Amino acid sequence: MRNHEVTKEQNLLNEQGEIAEPGWARRQYQKYIRRDIKAKPHRIKEWDYYMVMHDGGEEDSYAICFTISDDGYVGLQSVSLLKLSSSNPWEHTETILNVFPMGKLHMPEDSSTGDVFYKDKRLQMRFRVRERRRIIDVNFKDFYEGKQLRAHIVLRQPNMDTMVIATPWDQPHAFYYNQKINSMRAKGRIEFDGKLYQFDEGPNYGTLDWGRGVWTYDNTWYWGSGNACVDGHDVGFNIGYGFGNTEAATENVIFYDGVVHKLDDVMINIPGDIDLYNMDAPRYMDEWTIHESSGRFEMTFKPVLDRAAKMDFKMIVSDQHQVFGRMSGKMVLDDGKEVILDNVLCFIEKVHNKY
Repeated sequence: MRNHEVTKEQNLLNEQGEIAEPGWARRQYQKYIRRDIKAKPHRIKEWDYYMVMHDGGEEDSYAICFTISDDGYVGLQSVSLLKLSSSNPWEHTETILNVFPMGKLHMPEDSSTGDVFYKDKRLQMRFRVRERRRIIDVNFKDFYEGKQLRAHIVLRQPNMDTMVIATPWDQPHAFYYNQKINSMRAKGRIEFDGKLYQFDEGPNYGTLDWGRGVWTYDNTWYWGSGNACVDGHDVGFNIGYGFGNTEAATENVIFYDGVVHKLDDVMINIPGDIDLYNMDAPRYMDEWTIHESSGRFEMTFKPVLDRAAKMDFKMIVSDQHQVFGRMSGKMVLDDGKEVILDNVLCFIEKVHNKY
């Protein structure tokens, strides 16, 4: 059944180590248990990724991203700071690689409980979950040109729908289990290079990308996300594809005042993007279009900054284009109500990974 919704509490994996009920859900009804995985430990991938954006208009917008991950034979801990001014955009990403973490970070098996912590001589980063709040604290020495970055951000998470998807890959014991939590109001601050970047629960939102799974070796995916206040309503979206076999469901949704409205297939059209694996051909800074198969998500996307990053260690390859920009167009809710987005700050990425 296409876009099958999972509504029953159960274990994510069956006795054979395969997804018991592929589909999407509004909550984490499927319980991820690391010991149930039948694949080898070096193939297990676990990550928590937060993005927080301040939309202050064309010249006073910024964002920050935090990642703690255990990807089996490599761990990637990173922070990105982005100034999203239309006239003078800037970004810097600093990543620390760890060899063979394989469970040593003790990533929680549920997104609603447990703290995530990483510490070394340069970076101390902690994600805490408290009642209806998510707290992010970071101290990154020598983040850029010898300068320290510090951040303290609180995301408010009321009782609301999220996007959860469980999809298999066409390979035994490979699966993708992911939750996106959008529209979390943000409050806090970033200190870097003598400048204070503040989040004051105004036009500020945080998003969590929480994932656990076993992937195949070579994958290309597209993912886009954004949040805004539209006519007094908290509005967000999550679009994407390339994460395993999506015959049971896609992860394309609209968030509206804490309720998920399910979309079908979405196509992200980047000018010049003909070959899925050719990361150099797309003209990332030209205007994009996005279409949904039933016409319920029709957008144009005007890029502001391409956060491009490439890493090639032969067996481990990552080629990323995370493009930040502004989305305009219409979304249609389940009841037919149209929601108009006008120049909403968001991002869409194309990523090719081999690891």
